[in-house]
Amino acid sequence: MEAQAVRQTVKDRARALAGIALADRLFHATTRAAAVIVLVILGGVIVSLVHGSLPAMRAFGFGFLTSQAWNPVTDNFGALPAIYGTVVTSAIAMLIAVPVGLGIATFLTELCPHPLRRPIGVAIELLAGIPSIIYGVWGLFVFAPFVQTWVQPQLISLFGDVPVLSSLFAGPPYGIGMLTASFILAIMVLPFIASISRDVFATVPPVLKEAATGIGCTTWEMMRYVVLPYTRVGVIGGVMLALGRALGETMAVTFVIGNAHKVSPSLLAPGTTISATIANEFTEAVGDIYTSALIELGLILFVITFIVLAIARYMLMRIERNAA
Repeated sequence: MEAQAVRQTVKDRARALAGIALADRLFHATTRAAAVIVLVILGGVIVSLVHGSLPAMRAFGFGFLTSQAWNPVTDNFGALPAIYGTVVTSAIAMLIAVPVGLGIATFLTELCPHPLRRPIGVAIELLAGIPSIIYGVWGLFVFAPFVQTWVQPQLISLFGDVPVLSSLFAGPPYGIGMLTASFILAIMVLPFIASISRDVFATVPPVLKEAATGIGCTTWEMMRYVVLPYTRVGVIGGVMLALGRALGETMAVTFVIGNAHKVSPSLLAPGTTISATIANEFTEAVGDIYTSALIELGLILFVITFIVLAIARYMLMRIERNAA
């Protein structure tokens, strides 16, 4: 009887192990299929963009990247103004949003009274949930008039006699333009930087902060020499996530950038971005060349985003390798 009981126990255990092994194989196959599906979708996007861009590539070649022309009547198109506007507005937005976002995260984790930390944190995160078209409407009817009345005239008068800055802040105060679009983008990406930075700052072991405080470090010195080095991978990831959002933003920028296909040295002048150009003109595109030019703009934006993410990944790899 004891031998029979032992054999039955062995059989039950074998069946249980077989079931666990089967579930593990199914889980492995499911997760691998999910990863393959993502790669297939990404490959399909690339193939469709390249295929749709072929007529424009044949017609304009690499000159498409350096031309400022945009004339649907004569089927003459160039991507330089859109590329320029995309890069400039995103760069200015990050210059504004990164220090402000890190400052907000520092305040919430180190300086803010505890009863106010959660309400302020929730309010910042709610900014990320506001639809972009709401930002665009607010920017057009509220923020752009404010910039036109109070900000741009001051910048023009302040930097009018400075050699380089006079070109950056030249022209009549339209209200709309690349600078206004940059401010709107900065407001839109600010929640991503602030929220992610706050979360990674909270992962710093308290003993490190206490040690820095114990040797007489100020809050700035503690953040500079302890918190930021410890959390730099997460901070860079949050910044790159925000940059990706800024590069691809469409509706909010379309409302306030002016949608002018030209390259102007002045940040106050109207301009355009790749996403704004596609959103404005895709429904009106007639003819193969016109449609193909817009699709090639999408391909260019895809390449720019890929390059940015690749640079971010390389930076993170170097940081992790140096830390190891």
